[in-house]
Amino acid sequence: MPALRRIFTRTAVPIVGIAVALLCAAPAQALPTPGDLSDVPARTSLSYEHIPTGTYVGSAEDNSARPGLSTVKLYMADYVVRFGDGSPRDLDLAARMVQVSDDGAASVLDNKYPQAIDATAAEFGLTSTSRGGFWGNSSTSTADTVRFLAAKKRTDPASPVLAWMNTAAPVARDGMVQDWGTKQLPGVTGTKWGWADDRSSVVASASIGDDFVIASNTYGPTRSNTDDVLATLGGIELTAPPAAVPVPNLPAIPGLPSVEELLQMLAPR
Repeated sequence: MPALRRIFTRTAVPIVGIAVALLCAAPAQALPTPGDLSDVPARTSLSYEHIPTGTYVGSAEDNSARPGLSTVKLYMADYVVRFGDGSPRDLDLAARMVQVSDDGAASVLDNKYPQAIDATAAEFGLTSTSRGGFWGNSSTSTADTVRFLAAKKRTDPASPVLAWMNTAAPVARDGMVQDWGTKQLPGVTGTKWGWADDRSSVVASASIGDDFVIASNTYGPTRSNTDDVLATLGGIELTAPPAAVPVPNLPAIPGLPSVEELLQMLAPR
């Protein structure tokens, strides 16, 4: 028995490690596929990208140029942060655009940097995005919003724009509650919303997570935006776990007890 105990002492740790590895080697959960977005109502455009793998899926309307609403404030804020004069006032206005969707702040910066939206579109390849003469008349697509946010997550993860999304206020400057749309998806850490002046004809929401980005735009009220987003992606894993590491097959070692024999030895008597 003492010899058997010595054998057990030398082998228990590696055997337990192998057992744990086998238990943890579950297959990776699937990310959204194009089929998952095939039934999105025409009123809504929806785009998603998984940052580590570059997996992108979009609905039928994902590249359609739609009213950019306040989501274009993300483009403006990024331009001000990187190419503006760096004044505390400009940075404060940029933060207010993103966190509380302050239209007044956007108008001030749009007057000072009228090139911001189109320059950002050119830099990031946002082919459906244009200023339209005034920030409030701008157009963009959910594919463009996702392309921009994914690029920021990959190349500029410390961007104040992403930090401001993560610290968005629960209520906007005009009193609009900011808790709907893509914000409702699990794993979301930050969001930017947009809405028409009537708050019901067209709305948008765009969110970031640790390793994904998503954007939506709906011709309808906030309830329709939330419903379409959750009906499409609410039950799908947006963050895929790392792939399991294969466990090598170990040859049997003559003279050593099997795992079953070890468990029997350890069982209470």
